[in-house]
Amino acid sequence: MTSPILGSLLLASTDPERLRTWYAAALDPSENTDVNAYRVLKFGDFHLLIDTREDVSDKNPEPGRVILNFDVADARAIVARMESVGVTWLAELEDRDGSLFATAIDPDGNYVQIIQLSEAHRAAM
Repeated sequence: MTSPILGSLLLASTDPERLRTWYAAALDPSENTDVNAYRVLKFGDFHLLIDTREDVSDKNPEPGRVILNFDVADARAIVARMESVGVTWLAELEDRDGSLFATAIDPDGNYVQIIQLSEAHRAAM
């Protein structure tokens, strides 16, 4: 038996089009499509599906429960792009022992983390 592969995440929203627009502008996915009622953004081999749901609130009451981590090659460039579209930061870009981290807040209040790992941190993983 082969191990399962995590290939996508469903991000529920009361305003999925606003959320899709934010992710597309802030993070420039390689694909931005619609599949049935889903808004689908592709980042590498991972798909972020955005859909409407009636059982969620406008703002995430516990945004630290699930954090979307984006592994990037140039955190400074990504942060600059995100700032150009008016992102709100929970934690601005900082160096943590050679790796760069920043945490933004999307329009629904979810945390979105930008991570540029150092070679040493990658090797340790």
